[in-house]
Parts: sequence; C-alpha cells; structure tokens
Amino acid sequence: MEREGYRCEATTLEGFIQQLAVGYVSRGYYFYVCGWVPERKEPSEVDRRLIAKYGISISKWSRARRKRAGYANLQYLRFERFFVILATLGSHPFLEMEAKLIRDCRETPVKFGGYAVASTGRNARVRIEREQYNLLKAYFSELALRRSAPTLERMIATLPFEPYAAVYRQLWGLVRAVNEIRHAAGYAPIEPELRKFRRRVKPFATTKLGHAGPRVAFESDDGR
Repeated sequence: MEREGYRCEATTLEGFIQQLAVGYVSRGYYFYVCGWVPERKEPSEVDRRLIAKYGISISKWSRARRKRAGYANLQYLRFERFFVILATLGSHPFLEMEAKLIRDCRETPVKFGGYAVASTGRNARVRIEREQYNLLKAYFSELALRRSAPTLERMIATLPFEPYAAVYRQLWGLVRAVNEIRHAAGYAPIEPELRKFRRRVKPFATTKLGHAGPRVAFESDDGR
C-alpha cells in the first residue's frame, strides 16, 4: 500500500546523519548503496524514479507484513546531491539488482560529511570518519604549541560534529593529543567545555530560508 507524505530529503547534514543512524541503521537497515545525483539532473526527479523503481513507498503496516513474510524493506534518504538506499535482511529485487554495489554497514560504514555511520549489530554508531579524524589530530598537534590554551579550547569545542557517544570520545582524544605535546613542552593543559549531548533535530524540517525539503508525491512513513 502506497502512502503520501514520505519525506526523503534531509534539509541539514545533522538531520541526514540523525535519520540515517537513528531512524534507519538502528532499526536494522544494514544493507546500502550510496550515490550522487548528477549535476544535469533534478534531485527530486531522481527521488521519484528510485522510489518507484524499488517500491519504497509503502505504509508501515505493509512493512510489518513484509518483514513477517521474510521480505526486505527499503528506505531512501538524500541530502543535497548525495543519497543512500538502505534495506533490511530479506528478499527484494533491489538486493539482487544492486548485488555488486551493496555494502553492509556492520562491516563497512556509510561515510559522508566527515562522519562514518555503522552498526554494531545492535545499535547504530556514529563516528568522525577515520581519515577526517587523523587530519584533525595532525592539525591540532601542529597547533598545540602555536596557539594559546583558550584559542585551542574554542577551536575544538566548536568543531562542527554532533557529539554522538563515539564522536564525544574522539573529541577528547584530540584534547589528549594536544595535552601530551603541551605537557612535554611544559605548557598548561587545555580544558575545553565539550558539549556532551547531541542536538535532536527534525531531519525534514523547514530550513532557515523557509523551504521544507520537497515531498515525493507517493511516499510513505516515518522510517520505522
């Protein structure tokens, strides 16, 4: 059963990562394919085509029936021109048609916007992507003795990453790396005030410009 009102376009990066991790990966949508909408194409048209092609627009009741019958369910999510199609365990044409491209986020995280979203098999885990984190660590190590403590504290505290549990630990890892260098040189340690809890956002909310992410005319439910 198809339903209207299925939103697929996240209006912020934070909303995209939250919906991907909390709305989908944590609910068993482990298998995924990522892609980019070509510049020559209209994103909303690509949304409609992919949703129709794989029959993603169904109600939560239909999803429940499919799950009980051993069939996979799909979700589609896009931010700007980056999109991801996710599937649960089960049988579905998508899993056959895209077999060579499909990844399992329990083994290979979804990487986008400096984040890496994976599954532990029970919960979603959001981290700063490894290469991005290594660049940050090298950068702050270079500045450890060249910037004042207040400046370093402010720079780390205002990094544009939501403090999911793993991200929060990584940010303290940057602090430790900086303090090891400062301690060896006889400098006072830094003690930034890091935000411990992430902001919960509405992934598909109206943007500051007053425009909500467009709804695909025949889409489905709340991500369950």
